Amino acid sequence: MTFAELKEALYLFGFHENDLLSIKRIKQRHRTLIRKAHPDLHADVDPERIRKLNEAAGIIMDYIQSYRFSFSSEEFYRQIPEEHLRHQFSGDPVWAGRIEEK
Repeated sequence: MTFAELKEALYLFGFHENDLLSIKRIKQRHRTLIRKAHPDLHADVDPERIRKLNEAAGIIMDYIQSYRFSFSSEEFYRQIPEEHLRHQFSGDPVWAGRIEEK
């Protein structure tokens, strides 16, 4: 696979190279596009379109399956910003919900 092929596959799905995508979102878009291009549901569609969509899905999924994930705390907090805020303010009595009564 080349970067140009990956970009073309993303474009066919309506995505851009800078989009942050989940596997769930990619699969949902694939299902939606296949439904719109299915010849049993739409008589005026190009039968080649389903082949192209499936090929594009294969390219994207191949890229995802070879992607290296980081499990560092920095990456975790970047991916889940709510947890970053909770961690950042966990020692603060007001934000952590631990207001001491006098």
